[in-house]
Amino acid sequence: MSMVNGKIQTISILGPTASGKTSLALEVASRIGGEIVSCDSMLLYRDMNIGTAKPTCEEMRAIPHHMINIISAEEDFSVADYTEMASEIISEIKSRNKVPIICGGTFLYHDSLINIKSFNTEIPSDDSIRKELYEISEIKGREFLHEMLREIDPESAEKIHFNNVKRVVRAIEIFKLTGKTKTEIDKEQISDDPFYDDRLFVISFDDRGILYERINKRVDEMISSGLENEAKYFTDKWDALGTTARQAIGYKEFIPYFSGDKTKDEITEDIKLATRHYAKRQMIWLRRYKKAHILTADVNGEIRSVRELADELITNI
Repeated sequence: MSMVNGKIQTISILGPTASGKTSLALEVASRIGGEIVSCDSMLLYRDMNIGTAKPTCEEMRAIPHHMINIISAEEDFSVADYTEMASEIISEIKSRNKVPIICGGTFLYHDSLINIKSFNTEIPSDDSIRKELYEISEIKGREFLHEMLREIDPESAEKIHFNNVKRVVRAIEIFKLTGKTKTEIDKEQISDDPFYDDRLFVISFDDRGILYERINKRVDEMISSGLENEAKYFTDKWDALGTTARQAIGYKEFIPYFSGDKTKDEITEDIKLATRHYAKRQMIWLRRYKKAHILTADVNGEIRSVRELADELITNI
């Protein structure tokens, strides 16, 4: 792969959690001389290893990985931070005549990296408005607050789950302060001429049950690998963690276990359920990528091999 119309060619591999993105990216990278740029908001954090299904040390030694283990869990990291750092890394990869392979499940990061023209850092904020909105959420409920957003910005309401109070509050706050919806502002920042010539591949499942079985199996493996100890380390300093790190599945679910309110089996099921719900939201987002090449991971109830998926991907670059 080379420059096209002055743009760096990239390959993107996206998919829901536990779909096999990492294994596929490793296989493709080994065959075409690639380096992997993670677009996963949780892989950024050092020491969050088991619960985030981070690539192993051996995998990262075999193929260079970037945007992994770069900050502590006490730090927050914005989409703008990600885009700036990942863009610099992609340029460095290209300078070594290697292929940048963007891989992960935080699709907002991917969209921003590939399509965002600029970040409007001038959007104001107002502590009093945020405080008022959080109070509404506490008194009247998250669903009520989410309906407030739906009335002013239906598109954002479709994208933001009502449990994500922080993002709901921010979207309403933007409208109150600017008179523009978050959707309108986001569209202003989308470039008609993307930064990269990106080849986008999406891993999909014809049978969602197979994906859910993979998720359940992965969680069981995480528990067996010592997720409890890793979760204890982070929950012991929970209040010091950044807001993004506190959203990681597999850690906050352990809090009632450590307080004696739930059993380990109950926590395991909670993590499985939360992960399946997360995967469902990811699959809804992935439907937006109308121009992506779909890599169907299962055929007649059987998972296709990584080599077979890689063959299809490379053929369609």
